[in-house]
Amino acid sequence: MESPTSQHTERTERLAHERIPSLLWHYGIPAVVGTMVNALYSVVDRIFIGQGVSEFAITGLALTFPILIFIQAFGMLIGVGASSRVSILLGEGKHDDAERILGNALLLTIVTQVMTLVPVMIWLDDILRALGANDRTLPFAYDYLKIMIPGNIFSTLCFSFNAIMRASGYPYKAMITMLIGAGLNTLLDALFIYGFGWGIEGAAWATVIAMAVSAAFVMQHFLSSKSEVQFRKRNMRFSSEQILAILSIGMSPFFLQLLSSGIAFLINKTLADYAESPLMADRAIGAYGIINSAALVGFMFMLGIAQGMQPIIGFNYGARALDRVRQTFKICSWTNLSIGAFVTLVAVIAPSFIASLFTSSPEMIEASARALRLCLYGFAFVGFQVTATQFFQSIGFGGKALLLSLSRQVLFLLPALFLFPLCWGEIGVWIALPFSDIAAGILGMLLMYYQFKKFDQQFSSEGL
Repeated sequence: MESPTSQHTERTERLAHERIPSLLWHYGIPAVVGTMVNALYSVVDRIFIGQGVSEFAITGLALTFPILIFIQAFGMLIGVGASSRVSILLGEGKHDDAERILGNALLLTIVTQVMTLVPVMIWLDDILRALGANDRTLPFAYDYLKIMIPGNIFSTLCFSFNAIMRASGYPYKAMITMLIGAGLNTLLDALFIYGFGWGIEGAAWATVIAMAVSAAFVMQHFLSSKSEVQFRKRNMRFSSEQILAILSIGMSPFFLQLLSSGIAFLINKTLADYAESPLMADRAIGAYGIINSAALVGFMFMLGIAQGMQPIIGFNYGARALDRVRQTFKICSWTNLSIGAFVTLVAVIAPSFIASLFTSSPEMIEASARALRLCLYGFAFVGFQVTATQFFQSIGFGGKALLLSLSRQVLFLLPALFLFPLCWGEIGVWIALPFSDIAAGILGMLLMYYQFKKFDQQFSSEGL
């Protein structure tokens, strides 16, 4: 068996000298599979619900987005923070501190879940009414969430600790664990909705059970003596130092997730406000749910590719190998631009086909197809923005990464959502989305242009 030193040397040699396309394939595949599996949970649910339940079940599901995004933000807070800290501490040889982070992450998960899930369940009906649910859509949203919200504990354990598993040196095991859950979710969706006739509740139970099984695999990993970091009884007590270490890293993605929840609520509300009738409002919100699903698949694919380049960019930037940094970014950005352009092309050419995957209602298909043609025109620019954001994170430029992350939703989308509907009504909502995508993409291009120009000057002065 290879020693840790020889393994480290081999990894270093690969990052320093191996062809960039080969490296991107090696690091990118697990990352892409991981992000796509994450997307498949929600997309598969939406397909089965839209096809097997009712026209307005997909609208009820869209109304749940802000709530689910909100409660999932706490899982992201812990998962991103803890996985980053564990990775850093293991790299520093501080094994005991890494295990203390693991123990505190579990305790923090339990506390945050109780603090968020209980109030949401108590006031669920009122919250859904405030989000735009009516007598036609409320039963679908309520029936789905009354199962999904308590079951979110399994979702948080699954995704948060899967990230820690990956960060502690088990990327392929983490990937397989997620694949098992996604496969089981698909099978149970079909069984519960079509076999047992459980409707939207069946989709919720399928997701919760699949998440519970995945979470069991993940938790078992950290109970095993073969794991690099393990749950130990002595670490199961709160440490302000460890909690602050987790929160300090996890706060940025946490707030971005909360922002996404607010944006989803605002879009649903604006669509309802500018619709010609309550019936048209329900169909518009359902159309947004379908658009969100289609865009999510493309976005997660691009995110996986961007995440796959991180170790290559980070290492070669540290080694001052600017040519390899530039080549890596160039390949990834062009790949993601191409994926985004492909999504746009399909949305423009065959929007009805995309919509028909999620619903059999002719009226919902028509409403969704019309919106799809407008919404995804700027999706190629999303690919560049995602790649640029991950690039800045890879080299430790957190401020620029945060600026790009916020630009799409805060700098451009929020003002557009307030202004465009005043001019063009419901169509203004659909136009606001590609406007923000294109504007954020252009901002990313400008930042990257000046960044590489600065690197050229800096590295030249260093004689590199």
